[in-house]
Amino acid sequence: MNAEEARQVDATLRRLGIPGVVAPEDPEQAAGTWRVYDSADPATRKDVTADVLAAFVAKFREANPEPPGKSQSGPVRGFIIPSDED
Repeated sequence: MNAEEARQVDATLRRLGIPGVVAPEDPEQAAGTWRVYDSADPATRKDVTADVLAAFVAKFREANPEPPGKSQSGPVRGFIIPSDED
């Protein structure tokens, strides 16, 4: 993600109460790729982007535990037209 996407991710994490520090992979180059870390210290931080993504999905599953409905493969309603033989 870039810096603008990182800003949006950071705001979303805060709003949902998911811990994580959004920061550039290379602290010297803010224009590069950004990730989510467990702490702000570049020397000791651990990349937790995948864990944060899983937490994000879990939050939305809590809100709506039902999977999306199956799309209909054909008509649900219709008319029965009697044959001419009757």
